[in-house]
Amino acid sequence: MEKRRYIYFLGIGGIGMSALARYYHRRGVAVAGYDRTPSPLTRQLEAEGIAIHYTDNPALLPAVVEKAVYTPAVPKDSREWRQLEESGVPMVKRAVLLGEISRSHRCIALAGTHGKTSMTTLTALLCSARQPVVAFIGGVANNFHSNLLDEENAQLMVVEADEFDRSFLQLYPDVAVVSAMDADHLDIYRDEAHLREAFDQFSQQIRPGGVLFTKPSLRTGFHTLAEVRTYALHDRAADYCASNIRITEAGSLFDLNTPDGVIRDLLLSTAGLYNVENAVAAAAVALHEGVGEGLLRERLACYQGVKRRFEYIIRRPDLVYIDDYAHHPNELKACIESARQWHAGRRLCGVFQPHLYSRTRDFADEFAMQLSKLDEVVLLDIYPAREKPIEGVNSQMLLDKISLKNKYLCTKEELIPLLRKLRPELLLTMGAGDIDRLVEQIKNAL
Repeated sequence: MEKRRYIYFLGIGGIGMSALARYYHRRGVAVAGYDRTPSPLTRQLEAEGIAIHYTDNPALLPAVVEKAVYTPAVPKDSREWRQLEESGVPMVKRAVLLGEISRSHRCIALAGTHGKTSMTTLTALLCSARQPVVAFIGGVANNFHSNLLDEENAQLMVVEADEFDRSFLQLYPDVAVVSAMDADHLDIYRDEAHLREAFDQFSQQIRPGGVLFTKPSLRTGFHTLAEVRTYALHDRAADYCASNIRITEAGSLFDLNTPDGVIRDLLLSTAGLYNVENAVAAAAVALHEGVGEGLLRERLACYQGVKRRFEYIIRRPDLVYIDDYAHHPNELKACIESARQWHAGRRLCGVFQPHLYSRTRDFADEFAMQLSKLDEVVLLDIYPAREKPIEGVNSQMLLDKISLKNKYLCTKEELIPLLRKLRPELLLTMGAGDIDRLVEQIKNAL
């Protein structure tokens, strides 16, 4: 580490940061990083040969740092940040670096407040059937066992376009998808109008001759010069939509209606109507990129989903346990409705860890409405991430708004004894904080 010039990642364990670290490491660049706590992802990076430490200690920095990459999640008063900045090391935001990489590729960018990780994975899987792809994914794709697909000589880049902190405005794609523009990240945007303005700006950054795929209901919100094509789950007025949807043991069977005709009996092995809608969007992009019906059919059937996106952990006659990243009221709605639809008749228990004080405050009534659709609910404390506490905003406040009789508030240490007592038939764990660290413990206990 004394002689090589390093790209150094502050917060290397983040899902977006780790993909970039992998990308450069695979190209022979010296990569190292810091993160606050070890995780399965950081252990994988270490196993791949990337040096990581977990103490905020400038003495552990490489001798020569060519550039330091950071995200808004890293506090600027950290000791390593100050040392790097005082040493004159160029400090580059993760989104800027991703934007720089994208400009040397034909770029497909998948955006939206819901569904973008699954759409990105599906699009990468479908398009890679026809040509080499490099893909940056905001989750661990089960087909690739990674958040990075990096095929040799790839000229096509598929990238998850994150609206948080306006990161997606660093991208100038050839093809873009916008799946949803629901109010979120109001700590960044203040209100829904400003969020929609940012998505509109993103649409205007599509390169000349490019295409935007979006919902019919969202179409009027864009002032892009790109060609606009629409997709939907059921809406026959859209250019692309699903019909004749059937739930089977193998997954979802559906017909895909396109401007060029109907492709019948496509199989998507994952559950959830929202996954069918994501598949419609990805298929529309893939067909635009020249992927034929045969390859489309083959790749959809072998799609294995994304970790923490309606992921089955236990599937037994007496218990089904599903883990999901849902952290917005509309995501809770989709997750709960899908669980009810695919496993009708089972008593549904949901464990939810609210994410951010500001989001809990802004959507408390909407969260309560969706969580009240469960048979039993367990709330963990709010995961603060980058935020300081807000007076009066806590999980007890949210619990009081939920209309269920069977509702519980507990610590992470109390959760497994409580679940053993409740003996759920259908269990959902939901949230974007550190609830994923409990999944293996819950699995082993149940």
